[in-house]
Amino acid sequence: MAGAWGISPKESIEAECARRGRAAVLAGCVALLAGEGADDDLVVALAGPAARQVLAGREGGRDGYWPRVWAARGLLYVWEPSASAAVVAALADDSWRVRELAAKVIRRHGVDEALEGVARLQQDPVARVRAAAGRAVEAIVGGAGEVGGAGEVGGAGEVRARRAGARPRSGAG
Repeated sequence: MAGAWGISPKESIEAECARRGRAAVLAGCVALLAGEGADDDLVVALAGPAARQVLAGREGGRDGYWPRVWAARGLLYVWEPSASAAVVAALADDSWRVRELAAKVIRRHGVDEALEGVARLQQDPVARVRAAAGRAVEAIVGGAGEVGGAGEVGGAGEVRARRAGARPRSGAG
């Protein structure tokens, strides 16, 4: 779907990767997601014309949540496992939009080490975050359903066991 600037976010990010290299775009997204900032050209490539308002200090400015949202969205399209720690950390962001996008990135890229974090987000106060977290958990455990709560299913060992076809642990003793 084309954005307001005539191309989709994916197309814009792919063009930025062609211009500056995948590694540089990936590193910029990780830095931005961690709140370290990025150059204006990358922010515009991630967000399109909406970035201009933020770069001018409106809508929370450079320190607001929008740059982190756009960085997470960028990681949907440019990915390496080295970005996993930043995405897992973003699950605890104050902004629900950042948490939601982080869960979507985790789902798309199968970030197993994020299982406990996305399982916790199934109790988030924001419905969109809960939904994204549930889909991420499902993707990680292969459709095994909700993780956490009674029975405390989860963790990397659980993911490996489920993928290997082992019977999941029971919460009842």
